[in-house]
Amino acid sequence: MAETLNELGDYIAGKLGASVTGFNVAYGELTLLAETADIVGVLTFLRDDAECGFSCFIDICGVDYPQREKRFDVVYHLLAPYKNRRIRVKVQADEDTQVPSAIGVFPSANWYERETFDLYGVLFSGHPDLRRILTDYGFAGHPLRKDFPLTGYVEVRYDDESKRVVYEPVKLVQEFRSFDYLSPWEGTDYVLPGDEKAKQ
Repeated sequence: MAETLNELGDYIAGKLGASVTGFNVAYGELTLLAETADIVGVLTFLRDDAECGFSCFIDICGVDYPQREKRFDVVYHLLAPYKNRRIRVKVQADEDTQVPSAIGVFPSANWYERETFDLYGVLFSGHPDLRRILTDYGFAGHPLRKDFPLTGYVEVRYDDESKRVVYEPVKLVQEFRSFDYLSPWEGTDYVLPGDEKAKQ
């Protein structure tokens, strides 16, 4: 299997030239590394070439590496149903780099690109309707970035007095938190509420 995928990687890299910066095979899957500006051409080739036949678009997702200059990987997953093969295509971007939209090649990429924009802040040029899809329109930040706080910036609740939804800054009240850092398998040094009779 790995030999077949390596041959396919060599074939694609030979046909696409400078558009492909490399490829690797790991865990029985082929991963193609492509130039960001050439992603539409790469996806078109993978779809239309008879040897490839990756006609089924599965997913687009993002990965955040904040220590890198180009912190985001935009990852495309494709399937060749007649050959029963999958391929992963990766391009790199940062907060300012616009990745060309794949909607012209695979129309189903529309909502996946919106999701990647919403959760990571990756911009897609040529997208007809690039707006948030999972978070609220007034949401601050992008929640799947590694530097986004786990508690978020605001909390949402319904205010019965004003009869509307209100947004308030997150407040962490530490005096109500009790962190014992004990292993649950070793047991606690104190009696948990409801366990008064269990120790007898």
